[in-house]
Amino acid sequence: MERTRLTPAQAFDALYAFCAPTLVRQTYLLTGRRELARESVERAFQLAWQRWPEVARDRDPAGWVRATAYDFALSPWHRFRPRYRHPEPPPSDALDRALLNVLLQLPAPQRRTLVLYDGVGLDLPETAAETEASTPATANRLMHARTAVATRLPDLSDPTELHRRLAELAATERLRAPKPTTVREGSEHRARFWTRAAIAFTVTLIGTTALTLRTAPTQYEPPVPPGSTVRGVPPRMAPGPLSDKELKLREKLRAEMAHGPQRLAPQAG
Repeated sequence: MERTRLTPAQAFDALYAFCAPTLVRQTYLLTGRRELARESVERAFQLAWQRWPEVARDRDPAGWVRATAYDFALSPWHRFRPRYRHPEPPPSDALDRALLNVLLQLPAPQRRTLVLYDGVGLDLPETAAETEASTPATANRLMHARTAVATRLPDLSDPTELHRRLAELAATERLRAPKPTTVREGSEHRARFWTRAAIAFTVTLIGTTALTLRTAPTQYEPPVPPGSTVRGVPPRMAPGPLSDKELKLREKLRAEMAHGPQRLAPQAG
């Protein structure tokens, strides 16, 4: 019996339905922001749809999308966006607030390592590969992150208990991802926008180049050399202040009538 082959859209929707809800909650642990978590996952799946032939052949498509979402969520540029300048309301439960505060105080590499290892459940080599770090560096980050959490919350010194609390914190927030059709349409709209922008930029560049070629001189025009002193000719001096005699003459000339019998006029013959 032949297996029914899925279309690219059906395969994408299946991956989205399997990963998106959990991935939004995991991303919330990284950022402490509900809207940013949803946006990060949506942007990651939009990029996955644009590169679907590459993502579909990847040995771990879910890991590809997760790494892209985490990279976007932890980007330092979000602090300059007006919508993310103010903190969001914290979780209602006091224990959840305490755990989230500890997570957000960790450096971003340690926080990501802790979420991947103790939250998602990846092993150490997989965590190292996804965070683009060596295995010893990843183990060091994990130990520092666990120590920081245990110092602030001694009840979570046990990794099993920490894993359970991370899962509970992620599941407490009701975070919904948009529909896969919405994500695919948004990806296609974004791709069309950037394609048109690239075409417009290319046309502008071509027009500017053509105008430059048309208006630029066709031969070399040497610059005008600076003037040189001619022997025997005194340098040009700026006029100095007028003397008293010259000032009186200027006032007399200004006082004379511009039109009148004093002016010479031709006599008719």
